[in-house]
Amino acid sequence: MSSPPGPAGVFDRAAATYDAVGVPWFGPIAEGLVAELAPQPGERVLDVGCGRGAVLARVARLVGPGGGATGIDLAPEMVRRTAEDLADLAWVDVHVDDAEAPDLPPAAFDVVASSLVLFFLREPVAALRRWVGLLVPGGRLGVTTFTGEDPRWRAVDDLFLPYLPPSLRDALTSGAEGPFESDAGVAALLADAGLVDVRTARRTVRATFRDVDQLVAFSWSHGQRAMWEAVPPAERDGVRARIVDLAGELGLGPGPFTLDQDVRHTLGRRPAARGD
Repeated sequence: MSSPPGPAGVFDRAAATYDAVGVPWFGPIAEGLVAELAPQPGERVLDVGCGRGAVLARVARLVGPGGGATGIDLAPEMVRRTAEDLADLAWVDVHVDDAEAPDLPPAAFDVVASSLVLFFLREPVAALRRWVGLLVPGGRLGVTTFTGEDPRWRAVDDLFLPYLPPSLRDALTSGAEGPFESDAGVAALLADAGLVDVRTARRTVRATFRDVDQLVAFSWSHGQRAMWEAVPPAERDGVRARIVDLAGELGLGPGPFTLDQDVRHTLGRRPAARGD
């Protein structure tokens, strides 16, 4: 079965190795977002762009069988594998749906979470407004986006620049400019979508690699796969060789090394109904 077009296809092809190459990454990021949202037993939670369930599995166990946990993703293989992983939790539903226009009933959730998804969307505020409409009055919403990163990581990413199409180089995706450049910019997106009490919590995630080979495998296993796929197959060995050379220049390896990534969790609340 062929993968869907666009970013969904990239994640569909990455599903088999996503968060499964021995580098704790999406789990620690998800822990921060879940801690800030603090789902309670019996609550109903939606995870938009659930991937392989880093957020979904955590919230499902917090809300318990008296609540509900719904995960949606546009990549069918991600959905299939995550549904298999969580099949023992009867109160979990995982299905294919579009983050930009979820086919879900209004005011059906107490919490909406979305980790590392918003910057992929064409119209972030429009998507956020739809997510806000899925919340009950007073419901909570939280998104995670990237902020500062280890400059050595950026140096590796820059090796791909000559191959990238505009869609992978623009300011919205990269976060170099626009709303994802700053805490205030992301907070404004949530406020423009109708949320109140918007706040930001920052955390640093440290990725530990046993060697450069694991760094390369990691880069193929998630959204960065799109950068690899932009490189003509005949030139990929050459790019890999340049990564190895650059890693040596940057002092990465030959043994274990770490790279840091700052993330921001931006949170807000749907206004309560009048009279509450």
